[in-house]
Amino acid sequence: MDLSLSDEQQQIAESASIFLTEASAMPAVRAASQSGSGLDSALWRGMAELGWCGVHLPESAGGLGLGLVELVLLQEQLGRRLACVPFFDSVALAATALRELPDSALAQQWLERLAAGEAIGALALVADKAGTPRAIATPNTPANDGWTLQGAWPQVGSAALADVLLLPAQTASGESLLFAVQADATGLQVGPLTTLDTTRRMAAVKARGVTLPASSCIGRGAPLDGVLARVQQLAAIALAAEQVGVAQQCLDMTLDYAAQRSQFDRTIASFQAVKHRCAQMLVAVESARSAVYGAACMADTALDAATLLLQAAQARVAATEAAQFCAREAIQLHGGVGFTWEFDPHLYLRRAQASSQRLAPASWWLEQVAAQLLDTLKETA
Repeated sequence: MDLSLSDEQQQIAESASIFLTEASAMPAVRAASQSGSGLDSALWRGMAELGWCGVHLPESAGGLGLGLVELVLLQEQLGRRLACVPFFDSVALAATALRELPDSALAQQWLERLAAGEAIGALALVADKAGTPRAIATPNTPANDGWTLQGAWPQVGSAALADVLLLPAQTASGESLLFAVQADATGLQVGPLTTLDTTRRMAAVKARGVTLPASSCIGRGAPLDGVLARVQQLAAIALAAEQVGVAQQCLDMTLDYAAQRSQFDRTIASFQAVKHRCAQMLVAVESARSAVYGAACMADTALDAATLLLQAAQARVAATEAAQFCAREAIQLHGGVGFTWEFDPHLYLRRAQASSQRLAPASWWLEQVAAQLLDTLKETA
């Protein structure tokens, strides 16, 4: 398999970089991150006009009909600029879930709106070891004409910005369900959270006797469990691409600063110790990028579940480590100013740290791979 980018894919990455360099410059990022909503509305509209919100969605839903590779290229550039938009939550998570679910009128309706950027979605994807939702759905009586939803989802990305929330729940017997719930539904509470990374907002969602029509259940049972597992793995690759962007920008900022900062009548970029540390950053970035691009290329083929898990885990772990390492090195190599609010490295460290816990930490992914390998050994023994 040829894993190199095509000319079209390279153009997508280059045009995204040019657009975001101007549209998501750091003054705009700081202004949006300190605003009440945390959303750069102008940037979001611009991205929607460019068709980014439907990049990997089918043309039948108004998307561009491309693949995960193209989504990953956009995610990488968004990570470089810390763009204050709900792209990951709405496009990489919620829209991907709607795309993967069985056809339903409601899912198709929301998918088309998300693809056009007319609406924002949020998926309360459960990624803990138990893997079970923290909500119960009870059939309404008489005649089971709908559902009553009761429960809580402690941390949901971009929930306070969302028009539709995709909320997993269970029946009393343990069957998995997924509901598409409008953000203004009676009994639904969305409370913004104060988090480490102000460039990406999180919220706690609570359902207090939310009454829903039968059509709001857009997935259920074992097929839903398989879809959510696949969505988590695809989204993990997309998030890993964003982390690569974070790591790359940390390296770029450090190189620029080292070329300007003088000590002992020489720029610190000429010091061998600084060169070595920058080289280590470069190795981490390129290794993670290779893992992410390879995983995205493989995911665009008809991968089996076991191989997709392995690819997603490799990309997720490599990118998480690269982002955290490069962010810490950027702060250190910026010297005393690296710790100040006026300089940007701390914003990237916050994103790297916060993203390391999204969709489960790296240790969880390593455990999944280990369990899979052990099961394979048992089957072949």
